[in-house]
Amino acid sequence: MATRFVGMTLVSWLAAVAVSFLLIRLVPGDPVDVFINHVNIRATDELIAAYREQWGLDRSLFVQFGLWLRGFFTLDWGTSFATGGAVTGELIARLGWSAAIGVGGIAVALLIGSALGFFAAAKPGGLADIGSRAFAVAGQALPAFAVGVVALWVLAAEFRWIQPFAGGPVERLFLPIGLVAFFSIGSVSRLVRAGFIETAGAPYLRTALAKGLPYRLALWRHGRQRAAIGLLAGIAPDLAWIVGGTAVAEIVFGVPGLSERVIEAVAHRDYPILQAYVALVALWIIIGLQLCTLFRRMLDPRLEATGQA
Repeated sequence: MATRFVGMTLVSWLAAVAVSFLLIRLVPGDPVDVFINHVNIRATDELIAAYREQWGLDRSLFVQFGLWLRGFFTLDWGTSFATGGAVTGELIARLGWSAAIGVGGIAVALLIGSALGFFAAAKPGGLADIGSRAFAVAGQALPAFAVGVVALWVLAAEFRWIQPFAGGPVERLFLPIGLVAFFSIGSVSRLVRAGFIETAGAPYLRTALAKGLPYRLALWRHGRQRAAIGLLAGIAPDLAWIVGGTAVAEIVFGVPGLSERVIEAVAHRDYPILQAYVALVALWIIIGLQLCTLFRRMLDPRLEATGQA
């Protein structure tokens, strides 16, 4: 199983980065022309040729991709066209902030959403059920940017409870993590609720109640595995949202994560920065999807026997 997991992850990742490598280079605008215009120097054929040779753009796409791939695995992600600095150092210095927001956001969403989903299933129509439905609707209807601005205005400007721009790491990460979690709590809670609701109508739960177990204890004991399987199947799409949500959170709250640097890279056609970023995002999503599949099969061996993901 471990060999299959690594193989599927590697093949999927290679396909994603190969396609992105080609698409990035199809974006209109030559990076050498963009750079020369940005620094406002006189362009000559010799200068353009020198930059193209220095950046490896004079080689075939196949050779460029091979060199980049070798460098990625050796943590040599190339040199930024715009700054001349090592891409590895620039991105790793910012990666911690982005990872803290993304991982922290999904962790908070799983914690709160799972509890909300369980209590919603334990008492359909109750406050927890109404709350989970409200989170689900809000997550689909509200724009993340607007929610972030409102949270910033209320908590930082009006009540002055936190200092999101000048405080310590905890204060700077509190609102971004909360924003990412807010848009995932609804989907998590409804997925968990659905799993427990299925258990609520099962014959074995009635047997457990007949033996004298309290309803919530019996529901938790007999329904948590089914709820976890459903959650793992449904949470996979949120892995992509975490990337977008993290980007919005970094921009709204001024966190020095990857997003600010990537926006600059798009403007400057900074291929090394863009390619490394896409590779990291693809790795995050693909590993997350494979882990969800792996955990589902561990919880329900029948999926392994039928070959279902």
